[in-house]
Amino acid sequence: MITLRPSPLLAVVAFMFALGLSGCGGRVTGVDPYPRATDYEIFGIDVSKYQGDIDWNAVRASGVKFAWIKATEGGDHLDSKFHQNWQEAKAAGIKRGAYHFAYWCRPGHEQASWFLANVPHDPDALPPVLDVEWNGTSKTCPKKIPRELAQAQMRTILAAMERAYGKRPVIYTSVDFHRDVMVNEFTDYPIWVRSVKYHPSVKYGNRRWHFWQHTAEARVPGIHGFVDRNTFNGSARDWLAWLRPSDMHQPQPVTTTASIHKPSAQPVAEQLPAPVNPSLPNGAPQSAVVAGVKVQAPVAPIAASVSPAGAFQPVHAQGNSVSGNKVASSSKIPLTGAVAAPIPAGLIPSPTPLPPLETSRSVAAR
Repeated sequence: MITLRPSPLLAVVAFMFALGLSGCGGRVTGVDPYPRATDYEIFGIDVSKYQGDIDWNAVRASGVKFAWIKATEGGDHLDSKFHQNWQEAKAAGIKRGAYHFAYWCRPGHEQASWFLANVPHDPDALPPVLDVEWNGTSKTCPKKIPRELAQAQMRTILAAMERAYGKRPVIYTSVDFHRDVMVNEFTDYPIWVRSVKYHPSVKYGNRRWHFWQHTAEARVPGIHGFVDRNTFNGSARDWLAWLRPSDMHQPQPVTTTASIHKPSAQPVAEQLPAPVNPSLPNGAPQSAVVAGVKVQAPVAPIAASVSPAGAFQPVHAQGNSVSGNKVASSSKIPLTGAVAAPIPAGLIPSPTPLPPLETSRSVAAR
């Protein structure tokens, strides 16, 4: 008679088989009840200068239906690929919109002016996007601001965007910023959420969302390297309906960025953390007194003009921005109007310039 010794391997296999049978009986655990990102019909991407030159025709052929394109950040940074991406994406037949990355050390009305001065009004474009996140890795503005101040800045920018472009803006946000600032707020705005590990319902609860950024490592034909991929929360029919919302209105004529609301007492701006120059002793804020007014850094004044088609165009005075970069407008778009008078050179101090802005989703990482 042959005696068989029990094998540890056989024991493990038997256990796993029994576990599988128990699952068939209804005791299944760990099953994700939510749809996967690939279950949604409509998907798109978001891009900035870090994607380099993009073959937008190849992108469209891959099935991409929309693209959010980085335009501006804070009050002085223009993405160097914005105008190229803006024009070429439309030429390829891709629905596209522009987004602004919020910088918490700059008043909201200044950020709104900068966005309006650089993003043309195009009736065919997607609504503008306000990208709000905490920038913990920023070297110039790493601090969080109080919930009420963040909300006030957002409302200023959102109102200016909607008035200028005639469409209710979309708000992009991350899990921690939504938790700290947006819970039960801004419920009348379309929301674009970031959640790379879980379905949005897990991290954002019952918040109704419209777009879901589910990965930063997608591969799309026509783009070298990784790109963010997003899904639209709805069917193809829902997508077409969303592109034609009934509450859209024609923007009111805007002739100057000075029309953007600026708080008279400026309670928000006074409490904003000052941009920091790490090269200065103890990371001291870089500031100066210009014409008797304390400012955080010398900024070249900006004027805006309106082309015959009604599109906002930037007219830049000579000089460097806070980030140390000259902002170049598209050579394909003619500019009209007069350049604002620059600050007299004798009133502008010459300390060590601030380094480029570095934020989690902006200049440093994107």
